[in-house]
Amino acid sequence: MVEHLMVQQQVKSPWEHMVGVICLNLTNRKQVKAVLPKLFKKYPNPISFIRGSSKTQAKILEPLGMVNVRLKRLKHMSLDILTWDYKDATKLYGIGKYGSDSYRIFYKNERPKNVTDKELKRYLKNG
Repeated sequence: MVEHLMVQQQVKSPWEHMVGVICLNLTNRKQVKAVLPKLFKKYPNPISFIRGSSKTQAKILEPLGMVNVRLKRLKHMSLDILTWDYKDATKLYGIGKYGSDSYRIFYKNERPKNVTDKELKRYLKNG
């Protein structure tokens, strides 16, 4: 059953949620679902990720591609989230409309009017 859940339904915190959103960019959820448990086991929170070895992080993220881009976004977002007010997700580095819509749906229990992502639309329709 877990394979049918969205990545956003398998994370435990807003930080993990945003990591998932960044990892989902230009890849599929099956790949991301394989990488996130390894990443979160090694780096369970933004501080451990910020302090972590970029080389080790890159190795974990490698199956997703775009490693340097992802790593930069994840490091910056992890710094931003430490002072974030948990209102507008687009204030976090690397988080755009998809990430904002996803955060509003899964953490704020809102139903954004103009969701464009097909998976989020499907979730809203069925959820």
